[in-house]
Amino acid sequence: MTLEHIAAEINRVSRLTGEFKLRSGDVSNTYFDKYLFESDPKLLRQIAAQMVDLVPDGTEILAGLEMGGIPVVTALSAQMALPASFVRKEAKAYGTSKHAEGPALTGRKICIVEDVVSSGGAILDAVAKLRADSVEVYAAVCVIDRETGAAENLLKEGIELRPLLRMVDL
Repeated sequence: MTLEHIAAEINRVSRLTGEFKLRSGDVSNTYFDKYLFESDPKLLRQIAAQMVDLVPDGTEILAGLEMGGIPVVTALSAQMALPASFVRKEAKAYGTSKHAEGPALTGRKICIVEDVVSSGGAILDAVAKLRADSVEVYAAVCVIDRETGAAENLLKEGIELRPLLRMVDL
């Protein structure tokens, strides 16, 4: 499946119109219900296959953000045979009390995996928590960049954003 076909399929399955409040607090007349494309195994597999080339060389662990980044990171991890980590919004209050589940991240080259980004706030929140644990993140990949400041906001923190699709593509 080509990138153009993937964009068309994402639009068909998950693009909603109306009035939607985004995580950034902004209001948009377009919303991508990521769970609709993430729950389609054929489409998710094709998305992951196209995202492989976005992951920077030398990446040792892919870190998916709770909750929407988890299906994407799992599919991408399987495509690339790279370990996946799952980053929580909040450390659990029991057991290991970790922000990130999976392999140890300290001293490894980490690439964040996310679904749809607007301002990059969820990525920045996760990066702050990971850096507090001495984990360095240097890049992020996503399925859709809404092109509303995420790339610029992440770059200020030394993180390159590599989107599969931008709003202009959709």
